[in-house]
Amino acid sequence: MSQITVIYGSTTGTTQSAAMLIAGNLKARCVDIASASAEDFQAPVLILGTSTWGFGELQDDWLAKLPLLESAELSNTKTAFFGFGDQFGFADTFCDGIALLCEAALAKGAVLIGKTSTEGYDHSVSRAEKDGEFCGLLLDDSNQPELTENRIKAWTEQLLKEIA
Repeated sequence: MSQITVIYGSTTGTTQSAAMLIAGNLKARCVDIASASAEDFQAPVLILGTSTWGFGELQDDWLAKLPLLESAELSNTKTAFFGFGDQFGFADTFCDGIALLCEAALAKGAVLIGKTSTEGYDHSVSRAEKDGEFCGLLLDDSNQPELTENRIKAWTEQLLKEIA
């Protein structure tokens, strides 16, 4: 079993594509939350991904399976977060879905890794932001698709250092 598990929820395929790229870069298992089980959350390193829908809501499959995360024992589990949002169309709830996952995991004892700078983003407010940093990798395929691949590459390199 891989030391790293990427668990994602995707409606349009965008988050799935990012999850597969992240998993490939990290040589990690990749699991769709729609088919995930409690055992999938038992890894030394978890990377959780979602898109944000509506006004700061989780992706539907994550909504249905959130009890798996809320019942997981994550003490000392290094956990990173990634996902997609629209920083212009939903500037005041940009990637709030990622924050919802982060808050749930931290409440279960997870250790946050993979924070990123807010530099290069143009949003009003995000629950995923604290003290000038995001709680993970925030992506905007609606307005900055040309940055997605390089952001993922840099982030996975950062994660490898934080995991070591």
